[in-house]
Amino acid sequence: MYPLASLYRPSLALLTDLYELTMAYGYRQSGTADREAVFQHQFRHHPFHGGFTVACGLAYLIDWLRHLRFDDDDLAYLGSLTGTDGQPLFAAAFLDELRHWEFRCDVDAVPEGTIVFPHEPLVRVQGPIGQAQLVESALLNFVNFQSLIATKAARVCLAAQGDPVLEFGLRRAQGIDGALAAARAAYVGGCDATSNVLAGRWFGIPVRGTHAHSWVMSFGSELESFRAYAEAMPNNCVFLVDTYDSLAGVRHAVEIGRWLRSRGQKLEGVRLDSGDLAYLSIEARKILDAAGLNDTFIVASGDLDERLIASLKQQQATIGVWGVGTHLVTAFDEPALGGVYKLSAVRGPGGAWRRCLKLSEQAAKSSTPGILQVRRYEVAGECLGDLIYDLELGCGDEAWIVDPHDDTRRKHVPGEARHADLLVPIFRQGRLVYQQPDLPAVRERTLAELGRFSHSIKRFDNPHEYPAGLEPRLHELRKQLILEARGFK
Repeated sequence: MYPLASLYRPSLALLTDLYELTMAYGYRQSGTADREAVFQHQFRHHPFHGGFTVACGLAYLIDWLRHLRFDDDDLAYLGSLTGTDGQPLFAAAFLDELRHWEFRCDVDAVPEGTIVFPHEPLVRVQGPIGQAQLVESALLNFVNFQSLIATKAARVCLAAQGDPVLEFGLRRAQGIDGALAAARAAYVGGCDATSNVLAGRWFGIPVRGTHAHSWVMSFGSELESFRAYAEAMPNNCVFLVDTYDSLAGVRHAVEIGRWLRSRGQKLEGVRLDSGDLAYLSIEARKILDAAGLNDTFIVASGDLDERLIASLKQQQATIGVWGVGTHLVTAFDEPALGGVYKLSAVRGPGGAWRRCLKLSEQAAKSSTPGILQVRRYEVAGECLGDLIYDLELGCGDEAWIVDPHDDTRRKHVPGEARHADLLVPIFRQGRLVYQQPDLPAVRERTLAELGRFSHSIKRFDNPHEYPAGLEPRLHELRKQLILEARGFK
């Protein structure tokens, strides 16, 4: 179960931009609503100047599409909208058709946790053009945001080098659903737990947390506060030690740790939230080990991100658990994934497909026409390249990957390479045909997928550009359509 319909009003049909409804109305009025169309969702560059992106958000999209209906309140609101002449924006007959609206499109998508690359379709929607158009904004909202956060989380977890990472971002997230979606995506990206209890309830993510500075400050002394907490919750003792003096706090924690041990309990950890984390963690480790608390871990938090964690690792910090909040849930330094949803093919009833292309003065913004699929090749368990191809044109007998921005850059795929197509059926004629894996399985998929790629794409500075490009015939079709659009026949 996902929280969209439960947290918000039952109908989320109006989770769309107005222009999608005006276009749906325009298709109806022009008699073109029954045209079959193909739309592709893709992004143009990796976030965070990285070398990979983690696909996420499909489960939210599935949930939204399954419950997509216009209720009486929705229709009453749409009926109240007026144009510049003060007249109703939508005819009553159109609103009545929306009352009986049922999703009838085919949807194909890459499973969540898949590593993806620029220009590859993450989601393909095929069906009546008005319907396929109407799902655009919600689709982009779900998949763009959660893919962004899952990618940030994967980078943080790579920096942590196998240490547990906890998502601590609720108080800094952009609203309720921002916090919930970020907690879910962070877990998909590799985080081990969240502080967000509602996310724990809805998604089954492990929850972690003990006390804040205010707990310590509410007592007469730090030692008194630790003792009171240990008496109240002896099975959940991770003490925040930097309220006054971090190393003095560690010594106070040791005193309570010895008391817990005498009662058959354990001091799980101490948390550092400020100061020189490398120095303090090394000194704290010495104090804990000298007291025989070798299995008490050190947690670090406080505006951490992947680069700071990597730096602390290089400084030999003795931190065993990382709490990452603001920079994770806000995708700090890149607030949005530039995912787009473009029409790529259209046809009338019983007609042939006409490939469509959006042209731009910026080469990166020119879209790719066709009914697209992605074929991933690997040798000896390591991925070596992705081929974007048109389902009708096919792949040919010999695979060449053409850079969409420079057709002189081409990669030949060896004949012994194994391959698999990434987009799988999700809906057929509006009926769900996909078995959504549970969240732990999605998280495991992310970890396994990352293991199939060279370390060169996972480095933070100047990552290697993984070969992901067009099949030669698709490349020629795209080039031809670009030339025609520019007036060259």
